[in-house]
Amino acid sequence: MNLRRQLAQWIPHLRRHARGLVLDRELADDLVQETLLRALAREHQWQPDGNLRAWLFTLMHNLFVSDYRRRCRSPVVSVEELPEQASQGDADSECQLRDVSRALERLPPAWREVLLLVSIEGLSYEEVARVLGIPLGTVMSRLHRARRRLAECLEEERPRLEVVHERS
Repeated sequence: MNLRRQLAQWIPHLRRHARGLVLDRELADDLVQETLLRALAREHQWQPDGNLRAWLFTLMHNLFVSDYRRRCRSPVVSVEELPEQASQGDADSECQLRDVSRALERLPPAWREVLLLVSIEGLSYEEVARVLGIPLGTVMSRLHRARRRLAECLEEERPRLEVVHERS
């Protein structure tokens, strides 16, 4: 199967990961598009027996880091909330989704990226280390810190949720 056909199957995974990284729908779509364009431009570098998922996430990571550095030099703040994926009648799910979204926003980008690659994309620690170009111990450390901080942020939201439920 050629690379172009294989790329299509990874678009949903790339979109989900990009949304988690940049926390903005339009920026995420731009990041996915740039990743796909870079993959096509570097098609000659692709080894058919290699791990396409890891290669694509590596390309996305490198683009994300470059863009992040550029935006830090000239910040433009435009954070859009993640789409509401819960049913309209399920207020608890909506609150939980927003709480997790807010908690993810509070994580440093390096921690958030490791957390998303392991927890959402299902990459192994070794794959994450290769994708991000960091030691395995750093992956484990960032993941531990991200999970701990995420739990702390969600715990901070819990009293607010209990007050809302008492009013209902």
